[in-house]
Amino acid sequence: MLIVTAGLAVAGGNASARAQAAAPAPAAGSTTAPSTASAPAAAPAPPPAGPSAPAPTASAATAPAPRKPGAAPATTPVRTASTANQPEYRIGGGDKLQINVYKESDLTQSLQVRPDGRITLPLVGDIAAAGQTPMQLQRRLTESLREFVANPVVTVMVVEVADRVVYVMGEVNTPGAVPLKGPMTVLQALAVAGGFKDFANKGGIKVLRKAPGSDHVETIPFSYKDALRSDAPVFYLAEGDTVVVP
Repeated sequence: MLIVTAGLAVAGGNASARAQAAAPAPAAGSTTAPSTASAPAAAPAPPPAGPSAPAPTASAATAPAPRKPGAAPATTPVRTASTANQPEYRIGGGDKLQINVYKESDLTQSLQVRPDGRITLPLVGDIAAAGQTPMQLQRRLTESLREFVANPVVTVMVVEVADRVVYVMGEVNTPGAVPLKGPMTVLQALAVAGGFKDFANKGGIKVLRKAPGSDHVETIPFSYKDALRSDAPVFYLAEGDTVVVP
């Protein structure tokens, strides 16, 4: 028994020695700490208290301000040439008129204006018609008939227009009579007359106009330089006017 036990003891001792030799030796100067469980990872930082607004983008920063309701959109003014109203038609010598008086057949007449610019109507007699607009002659006849007719209703119509002229004389290339077919300005009459001669005094132009129903002749100065301005008033000629270019 003793021999067996000693052999086992010797064998056990040798095995223990071999196990200790196979184990790695600890590094010099270090101590072996008992193994412990690994430390838990650091917890993530808590989110901020509230959501932050996104930074404005460049397009949002430069977006135009909204237009107020009812405000008119801004527009660029457009410059246009000024236009003058054409004058009303004025009755002239030789025109044929139809004059109607409501419910007064004896006073309803078809008349022609005489060369002296007058017409003759029953109860009224001679009355100047040339140089007046149809509306002006209508009002004048209405006033003249009130003495004979209660509340007269008068209508004046121009049924035929006679040929009429104006005259251009002086330092123009083609002086003489210029047919007046509709509204005509002084500049247009000068153009029809061929324009100015070389030594024409453009600053001394005058228009001679006879007053309706009178022998008085009015002298109206005309400035060619001023007429070329865009804001200058338009000078329309009347029947029988004479444009004088010195």
